[in-house]
Amino acid sequence: MTKFSEADLVLNRDGSVYHLNLKPENVSKNIIVVGDPGRVYRVSKHFDKIEFEMNKREFITHTGTYKGKRFTVLSTGMGVDNIEIAIVELDALFNIDLKERIPRKEKESFNIVRIGTSGAIQEELKVGSQVLSVYGIGMDNLMLYYNLPQTEFEREIGKQLKRELNLPFEPYVVKGSERLMAKFGEGLIEGNTVTSPGFYGPQGRKLRIPVKNPKFLSQITTFHYENFWLTNFEMETSMIYAFARLLGHEALSINAILGNRAKGTFSKNPYKTIDSIIVKVLDRF
Repeated sequence: MTKFSEADLVLNRDGSVYHLNLKPENVSKNIIVVGDPGRVYRVSKHFDKIEFEMNKREFITHTGTYKGKRFTVLSTGMGVDNIEIAIVELDALFNIDLKERIPRKEKESFNIVRIGTSGAIQEELKVGSQVLSVYGIGMDNLMLYYNLPQTEFEREIGKQLKRELNLPFEPYVVKGSERLMAKFGEGLIEGNTVTSPGFYGPQGRKLRIPVKNPKFLSQITTFHYENFWLTNFEMETSMIYAFARLLGHEALSINAILGNRAKGTFSKNPYKTIDSIIVKVLDRF
């Protein structure tokens, strides 16, 4: 059986995983992830009881109970690289014997739901909308380091995007958990979420730095394959979906639409939409 070296499975002196600073008993199988560390408190304030707290870098963790059900809420910070760290280390808590440094014989699956914020690409997607991401479309290169299984439909979308946007790489496309979609989807708008490796140039924003492709935003907006359209931009969803597939977990991303790129508008009360999603997720888990 594979034994992971100290350099590959890095642990703290207390036996917790390196970046998250967590031990297996600190985490529930129902996990809510948020980008903004401050949003952890907006979730956990609804808990009946908080049993555990940990602050490590941008990774803040609260575990507690809500209406008798145990939850963990974890902030990841922004970007796909942080998502890789968070999900790989969460998986290690469930599926690696940290003392022996070997994989557990019985694999455990957890549920992970992202509550995020996003900008709409399509004009008809109003500020204040709540979008369930059916597919995540990765515009980063992190998944080049892994062998991600994809369906023929997912691969075809990636090929079409590469060709039509004249990209030097092929985006990866991953569907979220159908089980969680059925559980959380009522009243939410279904969309396909573009995950970008940055907030400005990679999402078609230009301030003082020229971008290589000034038409990028309009190309993303008009891109479609059969009845598949892109709806919104953010920075984490595709990587959550990819690692959930690679590791055998259930993942779903729900985004509050705070801005509309087509109209150039931004929400006057962003927390109203975010708080509404938080309560829905807790109640429907």
